[in-house]
Amino acid sequence: MNYRRLGNTELKISELSFGTWAIGGAWGNTNDTDALAGLQRAMEHGVNFFDTADVYGDGHSEELIAKATKGKEDEIYVASKFCRAGDIHDPATYSEDSVRLYLENTLRRLKRDRLDLYQIHCPPIEILKDGKVFHVLDKLQAEGKIRYYGVSVETVEEGLISMQNENVRALQVIFNLFRQKPVSELFPAAIERGVGILARVPLASGLLTGKFTSDHAFQDDDHRKFNRDGQQFNVGETFGGLPFEKGVELSNDVSWIADGRGNMTQAALRWILQHHAISSVIPGFRNVRQVDDNIKAIEGKKFSQLEMNRLKEFYENEVHEHIRGAY
Repeated sequence: MNYRRLGNTELKISELSFGTWAIGGAWGNTNDTDALAGLQRAMEHGVNFFDTADVYGDGHSEELIAKATKGKEDEIYVASKFCRAGDIHDPATYSEDSVRLYLENTLRRLKRDRLDLYQIHCPPIEILKDGKVFHVLDKLQAEGKIRYYGVSVETVEEGLISMQNENVRALQVIFNLFRQKPVSELFPAAIERGVGILARVPLASGLLTGKFTSDHAFQDDDHRKFNRDGQQFNVGETFGGLPFEKGVELSNDVSWIADGRGNMTQAALRWILQHHAISSVIPGFRNVRQVDDNIKAIEGKKFSQLEMNRLKEFYENEVHEHIRGAY
């Protein structure tokens, strides 16, 4: 495993880490035995960072992390997120009383006294512009309840606004072959300010595994069905904002990336890791097999500059116009 510093913090985290939305819920059937085995296998590979949120299975993913990391609290870093358990548009959701309660519940589920990274979970841009929530986080940090804090954002503009607060140490952004917009403006700004970037939705909700056909049927409790067109939350969180059928077509168009790199999954993750602004890429998983497959991306063949340019042009000419929602 290779490790990268999370911005200018002292945390050195595995460059390939894991998100835990899929083991919490909203991705179809879940199995706690498989999830715990996957967490254990990840740590055996040297993964020392996991990302979660209080709404992933109503806190269930946090409880699973607690079980898997028991006795390793000083070795394994955990990031969680808050605000989406309440009304994200209500300023009261970001008050000191509310945030403190969210954090205490998260720490209780994680069985920890301190959280390594606490992130505002895709709040409206008005909340970020107001900025009062950052003062609350400053206070919790001063009390030693959190080591660092950051923001999970939907758009480049939200990321730039968040970084105006000097104590924001990490941004979590949607970034993959189909969502390359952050490269030109957000990434240079993050590097300049010493802000770490966590790349989420790295496989475009599975599109970049190359395993789907346009007639694939998802389970009713899978966000790839109930949020396919942004019915429940930001459309960008599902298939990166692409219409599913178009996403399948585009994934077929870039199937060449797998040549010499194992498979499309590993290639798509390898591409992300070649961007210097990235502190860690956080794919999801549901079992040991998926953990093992993702980990192989670390040693995958790098993309040449010619290939990187080809993929940039592909995004600009074939993908960009089809992405829905602000980003």
